[in-house]
Amino acid sequence: MSTVEIHGTVAEGFEEVRAEFAAVVAAENGESGAQLAAFAGGRPVVDLWAGPEVTATTLTGLHSSTKGAAGLVVASLIQDGVLDIDRPVAHYRPRFGVAGKAEITVRDVLVHRSGLIGADGGFTVAELADDRVVAERMTGQRPYFAPRTAHGYGGFVMYAILGEVVREITAESIQQLFETRIRVPYELDVYLGLPPDLDGRYLPVLPWRATPEAEAAFRANAPGPYSLPGIAYNLNARGFTPGDVMSLPNDPHLRRLGQGSAGGVGSARGLAAMYAAAISGLAGRPPLLSLDTIARITEIHSSGRDLVRGDDAPYSLGFEAKGLIHSFLGVHAFGHAGSAGSDGFADPHSGISYGYTRRRAAFAFSAPENARLAAAIHRAAARREGSRAA
Repeated sequence: MSTVEIHGTVAEGFEEVRAEFAAVVAAENGESGAQLAAFAGGRPVVDLWAGPEVTATTLTGLHSSTKGAAGLVVASLIQDGVLDIDRPVAHYRPRFGVAGKAEITVRDVLVHRSGLIGADGGFTVAELADDRVVAERMTGQRPYFAPRTAHGYGGFVMYAILGEVVREITAESIQQLFETRIRVPYELDVYLGLPPDLDGRYLPVLPWRATPEAEAAFRANAPGPYSLPGIAYNLNARGFTPGDVMSLPNDPHLRRLGQGSAGGVGSARGLAAMYAAAISGLAGRPPLLSLDTIARITEIHSSGRDLVRGDDAPYSLGFEAKGLIHSFLGVHAFGHAGSAGSDGFADPHSGISYGYTRRRAAFAFSAPENARLAAAIHRAAARREGSRAA
């Protein structure tokens, strides 16, 4: 295990988190770097980074952690009463109601129970970059399993479909609404569409690296291109590989358009602050979401085996149900991980919000160190609350 210099600060009582982060980056990704941030009660308590070129303000690709940002836009529209999630998608976009999709509701798409996990023939990278192109392709697509009979992760298509619903209601895109309603007011370092003047802060996601044994095991059990996981991860597109999934945010066009399911860019500080804004408020502003809205969006809809991701992929309304993934979190914890290893969540019960990024893609959907780091933050916060109560 190599020695890695750790930069940044932790609040009093969170020293354990610094030690845990140091151990993680030394063992997992010290040569490429990572960031870790957390808030408690709307106040920053952890802000750490390590690795060559990585700073507090480094931006990198978030992959499906992007869904947390898009999910907050949808949650705000539910809160405003302008989006009825139990109406069919075709109510808002009539052309969608063909090929067995007439009864698929907004709720079905939000909880991955629509059967819409990808498209026949897959997408080129240029197509994946543009939510409107993806949505158009999905208009004529037949579901891959009967809606509401199971759940299967719609990794690249979920918020493209919902983005057209949002556009019909508001005349704006998810990306525009995130910018004006959430990112700018709360001063967040998360972007659904990276401005050109911030390109200098972006560090590319590096390809995954595994031991020869782990890589051989992966190759032996890799999904076929026409399996449900293969279709969901776009492996049915000619020449598209698992490595291409990890490197997608490195495509400048995709970063610029900020594809709502996987095209976001940000920092760990930005992810943690985004979830702090949702539950606690930030930058002198009240919480984005009311307690009633939080209770509604965190109702668990899909648990058990996901037809695409397998085990440990439970969903609430537009988010992963983090309380079922990490048992130390409350039942209403919500957020989303990304396939290269980033993660972000809020736990309304403890008041904790969490953000993590790593430059080198993890050899798993969600980097395993997230559980270790989140547990350390949760322990430190619980101890602090316990000492205050005493």
